[in-house]
Amino acid sequence: MVKHGHPTYRLGRIKEYATCTHFSLALVALSDLTNPSTISIYTTPLLSFPHNHSLSIFFLCFKNFLRFKKQIPQIKKNHISELNAIKIFQFHPRKSQSIPMADDRRGVVGYALLPKKQQSFIQDSLLSLCKSKGVDLVKIDQDRLLTDQGPFDCVLHKLYGEHWRKQLEEFQIQNPHSTIIDSPASIERLHNRISMLQVVSELKIESETDTFGIPKQIVIYDKETLFDRQSWEFLKYPVIAKPLIADGSAKSHKMALVFNHEGLNKLKPPIVLQEFVNHGGVIFKVYVVGEFVKCVKRKSLPDVSEEKLKSLEGSLSFSQVSNLTSDERNGDKYYKLMDLEDTELPPQSFITDIARGLRRGLKLNLFNFDVIRDARIGNRYLVIDINYFPGYAKMPGYETALTDFFCDLVGKSWGEEKEKDGIDKRQLVCNCDVEVRKIVSNTCCSDGEEQEKSPILQV
Repeated sequence: MVKHGHPTYRLGRIKEYATCTHFSLALVALSDLTNPSTISIYTTPLLSFPHNHSLSIFFLCFKNFLRFKKQIPQIKKNHISELNAIKIFQFHPRKSQSIPMADDRRGVVGYALLPKKQQSFIQDSLLSLCKSKGVDLVKIDQDRLLTDQGPFDCVLHKLYGEHWRKQLEEFQIQNPHSTIIDSPASIERLHNRISMLQVVSELKIESETDTFGIPKQIVIYDKETLFDRQSWEFLKYPVIAKPLIADGSAKSHKMALVFNHEGLNKLKPPIVLQEFVNHGGVIFKVYVVGEFVKCVKRKSLPDVSEEKLKSLEGSLSFSQVSNLTSDERNGDKYYKLMDLEDTELPPQSFITDIARGLRRGLKLNLFNFDVIRDARIGNRYLVIDINYFPGYAKMPGYETALTDFFCDLVGKSWGEEKEKDGIDKRQLVCNCDVEVRKIVSNTCCSDGEEQEKSPILQV
């Protein structure tokens, strides 16, 4: 039988109190643990119960309580009552800072991005808007284990490698209510230019006026097949040569427009040969952020007429239009310069249906896809590329779309906890110190108006 004063007995009582969200009682039970070495005896087991968020939240609150207690000498260790604990918990006289209640909750989105991606995506405008809506974007320390950080309502990432993938898996096991955006397995599908477009062929979307598909293409794994014209005689010149692997590296962006057989000499398999389709020199980039869909137009490669093709030889490398700066791409002068003003966008409902179909098929929330309009058939659209977590800063109003998305994620995270435990975790009172997150309600972005949000895909 475990004695009353034994650590195991005390831990059991603390767990019972915290599980039932009786934080003040649990706080009293831990109030005499002022020695750091003694605290670790109890806090380490506490943190081993990751499936119960109330425990981890309680521990963060308790750490703040200990700090406050040391700064309030008139409260002695042996005279801490439940009432005193509640008072200290709710208000710190020296900081004169009230504890945020249910209407001032905050959510936390941890992000793990490469430096270049972080610089382009984590703009002050995004941070400010998220903060005003009750969501804090927190940088994940990539030198520390993910499971040692947080708590996070959502982990936003664009990192690759087996080590990172394993960290995400362990974090998800310990934090089942947190959302990973997005699944590494789903992201990897877009690293292959053949598999990325297979999902397009599987979509079934009804439209009375418009059709869609993908260009004719083939993957070439060796030089022998490359120079065997009969192996891909169904393709007509010109063709676009793309590296098979699309992992975001500089090498994966090296593409060429091949006009005849001589142009094959510079190509290095494995590559994808995709038939070039005249499309009026305009490409439509469709950005997807959860349920949000935004289509914009950009300049693309010029059309190649049959007459002009006869005079062209070899191949021509080309750089992506996306290398333009954000300011150039968003300004009116840019569109006038590129003669895009008169270009009609594809039907919004049609593009939205394709976007949602791709989202379901790919099981991804953050991506964009490139669409061209076949110049031979005005109502025929071809999806030519899909990219994970693209340069959203190039999309007008990206801050609003991403902030709304984060709010949906946080609302879903707390909704799942309430459904599982039967306790509304959004009503928990937490300290506003940096270590403790403030909880965000399901309607943090609705400005007081309840809106029904679609579920966030989580795999």
